[in-house]
Amino acid sequence: MAETVEYNGKSFDVDEDGFLLDFTQFTEEWLEIVMKEEGIAELNEEHRLVIDVLHDYYKKNGIAPMVRVLSKLTKFKLKHIYELFPSGPGKGACKMAGLPKPTGCV
Repeated sequence: MAETVEYNGKSFDVDEDGFLLDFTQFTEEWLEIVMKEEGIAELNEEHRLVIDVLHDYYKKNGIAPMVRVLSKLTKFKLKHIYELFPSGPGKGACKMAGLPKPTGCV
């Protein structure tokens, strides 16, 4: 069941777990919403790199990369990705990047 999240005058259509239903709705405002949920005070270059890699992979493949692939593409160890995104690469990083909820092992 879809719902709408309002923030700073923008509307975002999300699924029951709070993931964007439409990747094209991704904005800086969306980042701010998920940063608050994740308890991330400020995005650094490493956060941005993970988000950019997720965007590129999703645009090319239509799905989120598996964890091993994300680790390889960013050159970050999986442990470090969890340090950047406390709820993990799937729930945290993919959600923040505006990707739909990943299926399988992400």
